[in-house]
Amino acid sequence: MAETFNAEDIEIGYHPEGYRIDKTASPMNRYTKWDIQPDGQWKDPVHVCFDALPLAGWYRCNGFDWTDQTRTPV
Repeated sequence: MAETFNAEDIEIGYHPEGYRIDKTASPMNRYTKWDIQPDGQWKDPVHVCFDALPLAGWYRCNGFDWTDQTRTPV
């Protein structure tokens, strides 16, 4: 099982509840909430503030594959 982290320790990562942190992105895209479809696609991102993010249970990744329809972490 992959190690999980607290939100404050994530530079780029995702949460299984559909949240994403990308501190390398523009300010409006740093903290987002996505609708995860039954087929695994992440759709309709909405900007959220840091305080709205879950505190724990985050996975680190190197970025997101935007050519992949599932928006999978890489």
